[in-house]
Amino acid sequence: MNKPAGFDLVERARALKPLIAGEADEIERSRRLTQPVVSALIDNGLYRALLPKNLGGSEAPPEIFMQMQEEIAKADASTAWCLGQCGVCAMTAAYLDPEAAREIFAKPHDILAWGAINHEAHVVPGGYRVTGRWDFASGSRQATWLGAHVRVVEPDGSTRRRPDGSPEIRTILFPIDRATMYDVWDVIGLNGTGTDSYSVDNLFVPEKFAALRDEPSALHEKGPLYRLPTYFTFSLGFGAVSLGVARATLDAATDLARGKASFGIKPMRDNNAVQAVIGRAEGDWRAARAFLYATAASLWRDLQSGDMTAEHRIAVRLASTWTIHRCVAVVDAAYRMAGATAVFSKNPFERRFRDMHTISQQLQARDTHYEDVGKALLSDGGNAPLSTSQRA
Repeated sequence: MNKPAGFDLVERARALKPLIAGEADEIERSRRLTQPVVSALIDNGLYRALLPKNLGGSEAPPEIFMQMQEEIAKADASTAWCLGQCGVCAMTAAYLDPEAAREIFAKPHDILAWGAINHEAHVVPGGYRVTGRWDFASGSRQATWLGAHVRVVEPDGSTRRRPDGSPEIRTILFPIDRATMYDVWDVIGLNGTGTDSYSVDNLFVPEKFAALRDEPSALHEKGPLYRLPTYFTFSLGFGAVSLGVARATLDAATDLARGKASFGIKPMRDNNAVQAVIGRAEGDWRAARAFLYATAASLWRDLQSGDMTAEHRIAVRLASTWTIHRCVAVVDAAYRMAGATAVFSKNPFERRFRDMHTISQQLQARDTHYEDVGKALLSDGGNAPLSTSQRA
């Protein structure tokens, strides 16, 4: 049976799990990926899973990217989160002037990260002037370049607008040494992502480093992967991270139940209540994974011959949000079943519990996505597009 294109990325990810698991405590303590982990991810080309082939990337199908993320997340959620964030950021190369793309991704260790949409870029001769601060830059501690999503302001002070009347958003890119970094990531979970803030002051950004990300007319790459907007690739990738965290937690609970017995009580494996918890959680996890991967497979099949449709957008948003929420339920069930064992940091529950609940607080898991999907399904026969306010 032929393996799908890029499957070696999944095999490499699986092979790195012992290394990453061994570094997980230090990643948690230092709030950053350790150098052995970063070097291994770079050497195995995992950061470049979604980078165009002509820039040395794999240009992997979404399902391969998702499996890669899922495997890494089984070992450490923070590592998978950083890898997913920077991996999707690399898709911006498809929208850049080819010379600029080659400059940014010239070497295997060149990594791009960014934060949330904020602030303005003022048009000046040859490019833009920008001052601002951005938050939530996961992976920035490994990055060589940073990006920022900004509204464009014309010399007369007016906002530049797209044909549909919405503000034009550019993704400006600049070397990380042009920014001031702020260590603000003091959180309960995903500690190792180092999701810091950063700012620039009166920074000049040449036109060639200001991409119209996710604008089909700006694409320089014609492969089907780049018909998939980055904000939906984030959805699929982070859904897969959730699956990896939940799988590892449920496996740990199952292993515990096989061997644990309390004084005067029959072994956990023979306890009917424990058996029911394991069975239901396993069903939840399998259903979530099947839904997410079936959605990705259907999308990829259609992207081979066309563009992403409103129906695809609804399907991806629903599948990724629902998957994250079901994974929270699986982790919670496993955590409760483990009893007092789960609260000790030396055991494989407490960190994953915190990581999973931190994932559930991120943009991709907002309850408002269900409202957005429902609104779309109730409008125009289910063909209404998702609002821009729900984009990642």
